Amino acid sequence: MAGNTAPGFAKRPDYELAIAPADGRVQAVIDGDVIADSTNAIAMEEANHEPIIYFPRADVRMERLARTGHDTFCPFKGHASYWTIADAENAAWSYETPYDEVLGIKGYIAFYGDKVTVKRV
Repeated sequence: MAGNTAPGFAKRPDYELAIAPADGRVQAVIDGDVIADSTNAIAMEEANHEPIIYFPRADVRMERLARTGHDTFCPFKGHASYWTIADAENAAWSYETPYDEVLGIKGYIAFYGDKVTVKRV
């Protein structure tokens, strides 16, 4: 998407954000139920944040997630959409149309660590 650039980077070009393959196999588990299982996940490291694992949608049990109307905005990534899993409201998010600088997260979903356990297996 040409022209879909992050206003945050325009204002702070020194902001640190890196996307790389997550090593090995990772899972997202809630109440003992595996929601995502992948050897193709990616890890995002962002200034002032803990690293976040993003799972390819193909490796997420999407039938277990219910889209909500909640959304948030990040000046470095764009608008995030959210999903509830069981009783864990807005436990997962995705940047469905991320800014050009972070296109590597398009098609991926992440989970809040206080609601879903993300672990290496």
